[in-house]
Amino acid sequence: MNAPLIRRPFDVDSVRAQFAILGRSVNDRALVYLDNAASAQKPEAVIEAMAAQMRGAYANVHRGLHTLANETTEAFEAARSTVARFINAPTTDSIIFTKGGTHAINIVAAGIDVAPGDEIVLSVMEHHSNIVPWHFLRERKGAVLKWLDIDDDGGIDLEALDALIGPKTKLVAITHMSNVLGAKTPAAEIARIAHAKGVKVLFDGCQATVHGHVDVQAIDADFYAFTGHKLYGPTGIGVLYGKRDLLASMPPFEGGGEMIDLVERERVTYNEPPHRFEAGTPPIIEAVGLKAAIDWLESQDRSAIETHESALRDRAMNALRELNWVKLYGAAADKGAIVAFSVEGAHPHDVAQILDRQGVAIRAGHHCAQPLMQRLGVTATARASFACYNRLEEVDALVEALHKARKLLS
Repeated sequence: MNAPLIRRPFDVDSVRAQFAILGRSVNDRALVYLDNAASAQKPEAVIEAMAAQMRGAYANVHRGLHTLANETTEAFEAARSTVARFINAPTTDSIIFTKGGTHAINIVAAGIDVAPGDEIVLSVMEHHSNIVPWHFLRERKGAVLKWLDIDDDGGIDLEALDALIGPKTKLVAITHMSNVLGAKTPAAEIARIAHAKGVKVLFDGCQATVHGHVDVQAIDADFYAFTGHKLYGPTGIGVLYGKRDLLASMPPFEGGGEMIDLVERERVTYNEPPHRFEAGTPPIIEAVGLKAAIDWLESQDRSAIETHESALRDRAMNALRELNWVKLYGAAADKGAIVAFSVEGAHPHDVAQILDRQGVAIRAGHHCAQPLMQRLGVTATARASFACYNRLEEVDALVEALHKARKLLS
């Protein structure tokens, strides 16, 4: 059973003390890590949980009759229960462990029944992980991709969405929070509009799960995908939530051990979800790490974290607005703690490299969102993305580093 969680008052310095890497230097400067939308750092609780599992009770899961196998299976399935609670899934068997958010979306794309002319509705601000799998269906099965535009801040027009959904629409696949603009989408309203026309909805929750509370039942998600490494957990682990009847109707994604019921020379039958979609040895230690990350996050005051991250976002947005040589992208009032920008006359890659010399880590490029870059009229942006362990003073360090970059590049 999961031990009761004890929530601690939020204190950024106490939180930082649990992330050893934040104490290191880069280029003889104190590290200022602002690349959290790409991947977050890991608290000691996650590192220790994974190491302890390997040191004390490791074997392959399921089917084993010995003690180590049983103990490891219990730890693995406890992780599934923790994930189900975290997103308020109705049952644990609606939780599939995957290699990451990308893998989760690909499982759905491969599993839905699509005929030539069937339509998939996407927004132009999707991550490539929520675009390319649907292009596979376009290339291989004749599916048609329909694109929902956004406003300059990443807002979507629900009436336009309603108009896009037609009799041939098979699925709406849309982000719950943009990895570039930080814009949040009205998930419950999107699902309501789609369901009114008999259309299923998949949400990419890789950013949203980090920066707010996700309740898959409240938003009535048919599918919900997210990853562990952005959620203070390890790489190599992600989650696909699916409504039980939908998962039961889908064929396996990969073949191998665990996902079968019966294998004979002339036929094969398949296991029930979630195991139907977990072929081979699953990410056992990674699942333990994901559980530890969720337990760690839920032991914090998440409302206080959201307030802190909003303060980081506002401080960065307000400071960068004061610089007439910086252009901001996405200014929704309730956006997540993600700030995309460009520096006049400088390529974002050059800006990122100069900031790195000053110990400030940001991301630069198209952020796996090329259709959004086209919508914004650029090929790339710089992006500073914040986490609960960032200090307000680190925003000031970013701005100071940008001033130095401006001098070097002008």
